[in-house]
Amino acid sequence: MEKLAKKVKQAAISFILVFLSVFVAIGEVSYLNGYHVGKVLGESVNAISNNLIIGETKDSEGNIKVNEKIGSDDARPVIIKKYLEKYNSPLLPYSNLIYEISNTYGLDYYWIVAIAQQESNLCKKAPDDSHNCWGYGIHKRGTLKFDNYELAIKSYAEYLKREYFDKGLNTPELIMKKYCPSSNGSWARGVQQFIDEMESGTF
Repeated sequence: MEKLAKKVKQAAISFILVFLSVFVAIGEVSYLNGYHVGKVLGESVNAISNNLIIGETKDSEGNIKVNEKIGSDDARPVIIKKYLEKYNSPLLPYSNLIYEISNTYGLDYYWIVAIAQQESNLCKKAPDDSHNCWGYGIHKRGTLKFDNYELAIKSYAEYLKREYFDKGLNTPELIMKKYCPSSNGSWARGVQQFIDEMESGTF
């Protein structure tokens, strides 16, 4: 009888150990199913679930393609930064400010950058010492100048909202009619191209 009790006890312990092993194994599989490893910028990046994988690759011509699997709100400042970095823009140190000021005035993140690209090749062809990358306030009577890019960005965002978006001019074509009415349409097409590049993450 004692031997039988001992065998029952050993069997019960074995059953418990097997059960715990299976339970742990199931937990590990569930965890690993949500674990992704990717190559981002040549480095291994680990991300739990699909909440965060962002990086860049380059095509055969050296163009950057931003890869994102994060919430669009979170991706936008990264896209601005990568875009400015790609074109070696003096605005690069202000990428976060561009995103923040766009949010402040209810503008989509890409407008300030896309129009700067169209007007001044992202500030590389702006009037000397003006920090004015958008070609606004530039006419025969003079050139609107700012002491630095921060002031220029804040002023331009407010101007864009007040003079265009608040008046329903909220597409490249509608903006062009007031911004540069003499354009044959190339201004709007250029701005739209730069918007599309940022939105698709391919540049």
